[in-house]
Amino acid sequence: LPGAGARLMIIAADHPARGALGAGERAFAMADRGDLLGRLCLALSRPGVDGVLASADVLDDLLLLGALDGKIVIGSMNRGGLAGASFEMDDRFTGYRAEDLDRLGFDAGKLLLRIDHEDAGSLRTMEAAARAVDAMARRRLPVFVEPFLSRREPATGLLRNDLSPEAVVRSIAIASGLGGTSAYTWLKVPVTDDPDAMARVMETSTLPAVLLGGDIKDGDQDATYEKWRGALQLPTVQGLVVGRSLLYPVDGDVAGAVDTAVGLL
Repeated sequence: LPGAGARLMIIAADHPARGALGAGERAFAMADRGDLLGRLCLALSRPGVDGVLASADVLDDLLLLGALDGKIVIGSMNRGGLAGASFEMDDRFTGYRAEDLDRLGFDAGKLLLRIDHEDAGSLRTMEAAARAVDAMARRRLPVFVEPFLSRREPATGLLRNDLSPEAVVRSIAIASGLGGTSAYTWLKVPVTDDPDAMARVMETSTLPAVLLGGDIKDGDQDATYEKWRGALQLPTVQGLVVGRSLLYPVDGDVAGAVDTAVGLL
C-alpha cells in the first residue's frame, strides 16, 4: 500500500456476494454482471484510482479482462452474513482466506464486523474476525476492518447500522483491539450522521483509516462529497473506499463521479 503522504482511492464491489444487489432505488442494479464489470473497468481506468475491493468472482473477471494491471487488489473475506437473513449477524468467512490472498499475491484483505448486542452471532463473528486479523498479520498483509454497531428494527426485523458518533466511536474502539497485534490493521469507517463530530470520532484510534461510501442519502451527491471532503482532512484518514455511490451515481455519470471523488484527495 502507498507510503506516508499518499492517499488511497479504492472502488468497492463486494456487495453481491452477500446478496446485497441494490443501488439507490434499483433493487437489482448490481445483478447484471456485465453491466457491473463495465462500470468497474471504467472506474478503474480513471486517473487517480488505485485499485479495487471485491469478492473472488468479481476479481477473477477483472483479472481476465486485464483491468487489475498495476492496481491494488483487496479481497473481501467474510460474506456469510447474507442480507436480510435470520443469521445475518453470524457473518462467517466464506470468501478469501489469508492464505488465498497470500498465494494470489494480492495486497490486502477486508472484513466486516457488525455487532448487535442482542444477537449471539456477533460474538462468533468477532472471534472469527480476530483470528483473521492474526492470520493476516502472520503474512504481513494489511487487513481493513469495517466495524458497525447494528440493531434490528422491531417492526420489520431489518438490520440497521447505527451511524451516530457515539456508536461509531464504540465500534472503532472494538475493532482496533481485535487479534494479537494491530500492526497490519486498517479501519474502514463511515462518516457519521453528524459530520461535524468526525474529528472526535477519529480520535478513538491511532490506526490508519479509510472512509467508506455507502448509498447516497436523499439523492444528494454533492452533500455526500462535502462530508467526505471534511473527514479527509483528519490526520489518520488515508483515503476513500467507495462502491455503489460511484458505480451507480444519481446522474448516471460514473467517470464524473469517480473523478470528483479523486479530486477530494
